[in-house]
Amino acid sequence: MLKMIRLFVGIFLCSSSTVFMLNSNLGLLPWDVFHQGISKVIGLDIGITTVIVSFIVLIISFILEEKIGFGTLVSIVGGGILVDIINNSNIIPKATNIYSGLFMILIGMIVMGIGCYFYISCGLGCGPRDSTMIGFSKKLNKSVQLIKVVMEVTALIVGVILGGKFGLGTIIPALFLGVFIELPFKIAKCDVKQIKHKSLKESYLHIIYSLKLNRDKNIIFNPSHN
Repeated sequence: MLKMIRLFVGIFLCSSSTVFMLNSNLGLLPWDVFHQGISKVIGLDIGITTVIVSFIVLIISFILEEKIGFGTLVSIVGGGILVDIINNSNIIPKATNIYSGLFMILIGMIVMGIGCYFYISCGLGCGPRDSTMIGFSKKLNKSVQLIKVVMEVTALIVGVILGGKFGLGTIIPALFLGVFIELPFKIAKCDVKQIKHKSLKESYLHIIYSLKLNRDKNIIFNPSHN
């Protein structure tokens, strides 16, 4: 159950970090620029476009032999919902000038790094983009930091070419978010490429086993069940 807690805490932190960076008012995030550009070309709402892109990226991660686990589904479904909840609650303020905006971007990248460490290291599967990032990192034997930068910059460039809008708050995460994601793993001496993720079936069996184990412990240590 500890892994489940780490998963949900990680997803919550990642969602919070997204709101921090969006509320910087310094531009869309790189992938959102990409989604906006694609939506203009195909004529669909940006929300639907985001879902379509997520599933395409998920297919790429599957081709790279990354497992689709419980954490993958939580990231796709729960991540977006949490972003809306946190954003609508107004818990995280909006920047009023460029300096507070830059500070919020910095906080957002730090929180994103911690959140990614929590939910990726639990081994229950990653979101589509993180799975693809890790998959390319393994296949090309390159650092997560480098792969993340290449993916973010590529998404940004393609998005701009297709008509997406960008700003300073787009460029900074594109270039430096990979550093903040890799840092917690280095501090914890955890090699992200060595983490063995569980598939949906394996995740289900793990959860059932954990619940059964906890039930058996309660029976042993609670005299009322004897």
